[in-house]
Amino acid sequence: MRRIRWRQGVRSGILTSWELGKVIFPVTLLVSILQFTSLIDWLVLGLSPAMSWMGLPGEAAIPLVLGNLLNLYAGIGAILSLDLTVKQVFILAVMLSFSHNLLVESAVCRKVGIPSLLVMGVRMVLAAISACIIHWVWQGGGETAVYGMIPPSGTPPDGWPGMLLQGVETAAFGVLQMTVVVFPLMVAIQILKDLLWLERFAGWVKPLMRPLGIDTRGSVILAGGLLFGLAMGAGVIIEQAREKGFTRRDMTVMVLFLAACHAVVEDTLIFIPLGIPVLPLLLIRLGVAVLLTLFLAWLWPRPSNTVSRSRAAGGGVA
Repeated sequence: MRRIRWRQGVRSGILTSWELGKVIFPVTLLVSILQFTSLIDWLVLGLSPAMSWMGLPGEAAIPLVLGNLLNLYAGIGAILSLDLTVKQVFILAVMLSFSHNLLVESAVCRKVGIPSLLVMGVRMVLAAISACIIHWVWQGGGETAVYGMIPPSGTPPDGWPGMLLQGVETAAFGVLQMTVVVFPLMVAIQILKDLLWLERFAGWVKPLMRPLGIDTRGSVILAGGLLFGLAMGAGVIIEQAREKGFTRRDMTVMVLFLAACHAVVEDTLIFIPLGIPVLPLLLIRLGVAVLLTLFLAWLWPRPSNTVSRSRAAGGGVA
């Protein structure tokens, strides 16, 4: 029977949670305070002219700004205060699926050597292009959206002390929520590694990764990102990037794939109460991620000698 290295798993969970907490806490605190200032109004005013190109009213910039600076839940909370059609809510859902929580998730990507501006730019471009296409192609969805039981966001606190207190509470809860997921995840990954289940899983997904031009050793990174997202799955991404020593090209392709499509279960299901079709939402994200990856593989092919060494080593990259 194989021995499970529990101490190594606990150590990995603690170090990863600490590393992510140092990013998440200050960013969440800052943005939580800024959302109660005039900066948000200024951003909405600047984005309003572009909303008409996407078939959205000017006030639709509010959930986009909050969703991109904070998270999907903040964006959805803002949507609840707007009178929108099903089509408009669907467009917002697609945009927020591609582009949300930019500061934290892009900072996580920077931890593995991918420029934050690159990740943010790709996600925002995908959101804008997809919104324009849906607006021009889809002729239905004109009925008024009927929302579910999600409560709208609370009233803003009075004064700077209240804003600071709420910001600290939000940031602390974000770090705690992340730790609750990341710590047992890292322990579970260590167990799977010791039981050689990750190697078995990598063998299953290798045929799917090769046509996309992705290093087959990156199957664990893709699985973690697809299931848990860039922020919650960052522990897997950071640890695997550190252990496997991927080339910049392979790491960039994997991260940009996940930038377009991550946390597919949670990020899809949370839109159900908004009364929109979620299956097309999921298929759009998956389809765009595949097309983006194929384009990157064509634009930035792997060197032939690297591919040969990878096949000779069973999928490794020197």
